[in-house]
Amino acid sequence: MSRIGNSTEFDAVVVGAGFSGIYMVHRLTEMGLSVAAFEAADGVGGTWFWNRYPGARCDCISMEYAYTFSPQLIEKWDWSERYPSQPEILRYLEFVADELDVEKHFRFRTRVESASYDDHTDRWTVTTDAGDTVVTKYFVTAVGCLSTSQTPDFPGLEKFGGATYHTADWPKGGVDFTGKKVGVIGTGSSGVQVIPLVAEQAAKLTVFQRTPAFSLDCGNRPLTDAERREFKENIETFKAISKTTPSGQFTDTLEVSALDHTHEERWAVYEERWKRHRAIDLIQAYPDLFSNREANETIAEFFRSKIRAVVQDPDLAEQLSPRTYPLGAKRITLDTNYFQTYNRDNVELVSLRETPLEEFTEKGIRAGEIEHELDAVVLATGFDAITGPLLKMDIRGVGGQTLNEKWQDGPVTYLGIAVDGFPNMFMLTGPGSPNVLTNVVCAIEQHVEWVGECITYLEECGARRFEALEPSTHEWTQLNNELAAQTLYPEGNSWYTGANVPGKPHVIMSYVGGLNNYREICDDVAAHGYRGFAIK
Repeated sequence: MSRIGNSTEFDAVVVGAGFSGIYMVHRLTEMGLSVAAFEAADGVGGTWFWNRYPGARCDCISMEYAYTFSPQLIEKWDWSERYPSQPEILRYLEFVADELDVEKHFRFRTRVESASYDDHTDRWTVTTDAGDTVVTKYFVTAVGCLSTSQTPDFPGLEKFGGATYHTADWPKGGVDFTGKKVGVIGTGSSGVQVIPLVAEQAAKLTVFQRTPAFSLDCGNRPLTDAERREFKENIETFKAISKTTPSGQFTDTLEVSALDHTHEERWAVYEERWKRHRAIDLIQAYPDLFSNREANETIAEFFRSKIRAVVQDPDLAEQLSPRTYPLGAKRITLDTNYFQTYNRDNVELVSLRETPLEEFTEKGIRAGEIEHELDAVVLATGFDAITGPLLKMDIRGVGGQTLNEKWQDGPVTYLGIAVDGFPNMFMLTGPGSPNVLTNVVCAIEQHVEWVGECITYLEECGARRFEALEPSTHEWTQLNNELAAQTLYPEGNSWYTGANVPGKPHVIMSYVGGLNNYREICDDVAAHGYRGFAIK
């Protein structure tokens, strides 16, 4: 990529070197296309390159959180743990990139700043912060759903005299909190993972919690040789299951309402599934847990009972117990000894609901008129999810319209892949696709393969321009909203709907109808000559 120079033309440009970018580059080059790929990080990994905070771990089982398209990759790689840690996932992606020989197509430490479509030449011009200008026929965004960190506009943050760290941009060499007074803001996925490990080092840890989390002990452990061998021998069965389930993961769902069982019967079901240490086994135990608030409350209370059983102080247990949203409407987190951490003498919880954060001071954080003196603050404040990474680039379509302007009232897409007025642009796991509501690697493989087959079709028929029709995007977005309204997601006030970012439109940014149904819809669109698209 060092030979790009000031202006070069490629068949395709891919932005991002995570799971989707690596596979997309491999797929396009295997098709014989010339590809230029850009990545802001020093190497491959995507979100797993940046999120190096202590305790960072995936909430999908390791053997299932991996590519299935290549028998060679499956056979050569062995996972060590049931739930993989960030270092192991990064090593896996580095291994894959090496095996597929894709790194030569990437320019690292290079951020794409803009992409503009020329309506006369049917080409995109892509510019980077390194001064590159690249012209391409196809513009593919593989930027991930959780790759743009979100830091609230805390008053006085710039005055704080201590160190601040965001979980999504952790120092490579790590951080030593030994003997320090540390504050952690946020109790989402990254917060519940980092808090127990910081507590083990810090002289004192103060956790600033706005909304308590429903969290499940992941029960992590080493994998056995027998488990690894069995999975590899039955990989075709897993692949088939991943294509026919809503989340890309299999679980057994009872065929009765949660409300048809007695309290004792439900409790026995939940207890058995709790011991499986998989969130999906709990939230899909009954078919109506995520469509009926009364049914949902039965499993929410089960989760709260687990908190009360672990946290010794009843008042503290209640502060840590979610009551303002349905279980699953915010992401169910997986943890290791999270709630047990609050039994430590050096850990304090500050409920920002009861004592709001007023400001950062030179010495720490003032909340509820109390100044908490701190040496360091960890911002576990999450991401501007799904649309954030796309809108961070200056993407301009036909007539110079920006994607920001197009989506000022929320994202409108067709299949979560394409946007009308932005021809020859493909989004991998974009808004309006199943993305974060699935085992995302399964969703990524489906997207990359569909896009690859689409581009093959376009090249074979000599097409210059491929564009979603405006009615298709509005119909698809309306369908997404209607499906979401049948669930409890709208009650979550979460990053699923953009509620964590001030000023961001509050809309569901994922297709909630299931990856299996979505796959069938996409295949049907392709089988009918890419219905809903204009091809010229």
